[in-house]
Amino acid sequence: MHPNPQRLTLFISDLHLSDERPELNTLFFQFLENIAIKAESLFILGDLFDYWVGDDQLDHDPIARQVADALKVLAQGGVNIFFMPGNRDFLIGQRFADETGLVILTDPNLVNLYGQQTLLMHGDTLCTDDVMYQKFRAQTRTGDWMNATLDRPYEARQQLAQSIRNQSDSAKSQKPEEIMDVAEATVQQAFRQHRYPLLIHGHTHRPATHQHVVDGHRCERWVLADWHRRGEYLEVSEHGVKRVGIRI
Repeated sequence: MHPNPQRLTLFISDLHLSDERPELNTLFFQFLENIAIKAESLFILGDLFDYWVGDDQLDHDPIARQVADALKVLAQGGVNIFFMPGNRDFLIGQRFADETGLVILTDPNLVNLYGQQTLLMHGDTLCTDDVMYQKFRAQTRTGDWMNATLDRPYEARQQLAQSIRNQSDSAKSQKPEEIMDVAEATVQQAFRQHRYPLLIHGHTHRPATHQHVVDGHRCERWVLADWHRRGEYLEVSEHGVKRVGIRI
């Protein structure tokens, strides 16, 4: 364990790691080894992987195994790791948690960061204008659907994941851009329900800092970046929040 971690908490999401983008996999490993190891905690708010079809992916997918092993090293180094499932990797389960040393969080999740109440979400549940996606999400999060899917052979689950990705890409191309972003009324309700915290989420791939006034309260919403042409993380400390980019 590192004896003197900095009083920092880091946030990432939407890396979509896979064997198709080896340069980003390398960047992620470098991030863990050189940056995250200095922090108290690392929160991964969903879509760490481009797809996840069950924890036996650790036995079939070399990238999955390499990521799990790298996270285990980080955890053994004394960093607390928390993972919130996203829309691509919500089938991550307890075996993955056990083999990496991370804790799986429910979505949404309210935490206290250096005295600041902070609401953590993946972000897809805020996109309520996308009615078709919300119906699909509700269906695939049921225990029956997940159990039936995990009972299928690994290769069949891979094919299903690819089919869902293809359908999603096709559907996105036909939707107005604003439908795939968060709905203001839903964001306001999240602030209201959790007593006007700081909000951090990913999913939309639209990194920005937004100011909201809800019931007279000034609220801040930080949207995490996806890792596409570069990496990026949020650094939270007792001094506030800042966005940090890391290049390939």
